Amino acid sequence: MKSVTSSILFLFFTFCIIIVFSQASPITITDYPQPNLSFKPNQTQHHQSNSCSYTVTITTSCNSPSFTRDRISLSFGDAYGYQVYVPKLDDPSSRTFERCSTDTFNINGPCTYPICYLYLYRSGYDGWKPESVTVYTHNYQPATFYYNAFIPNGVWYGFDYCRGYLPSTATATAAAAAL
Repeated sequence: MKSVTSSILFLFFTFCIIIVFSQASPITITDYPQPNLSFKPNQTQHHQSNSCSYTVTITTSCNSPSFTRDRISLSFGDAYGYQVYVPKLDDPSSRTFERCSTDTFNINGPCTYPICYLYLYRSGYDGWKPESVTVYTHNYQPATFYYNAFIPNGVWYGFDYCRGYLPSTATATAAAAAL
């Protein structure tokens, strides 16, 4: 009798688990960059007394054109709305973004919490394929975004993992006050 009861309970809990998971919304996590047609960089940065420095390394794929004359822009930020925007990273005269190269940029901008999104923007006709982009800051672990894809022309293209980081309104207000 005890084994029959155990079997029935096991089947019941298994059935409940199947029902619960079949009703759950799927979570979509992409491991490849996506276009974001609604993204607009904050061109009027947060005016705050403290500014932070970032080091950004961009590795260009060996499958990229030998060089690009395209205009490359960068924007990254956190789940609280703090954003760093660089309207122009490229400089063809300095051989920036050549095939199989790594370029390093020192950038100053608003202080952020952990970086959870990064977008690149390309404007031009040559094309460009970054391998990866890493953002270093002294406050948090580096954030690396693996592209290995050609950046389409005229659209912000990248990653947004902030949805998993979104804090409650009270937490966001307290965090913003701490900056």
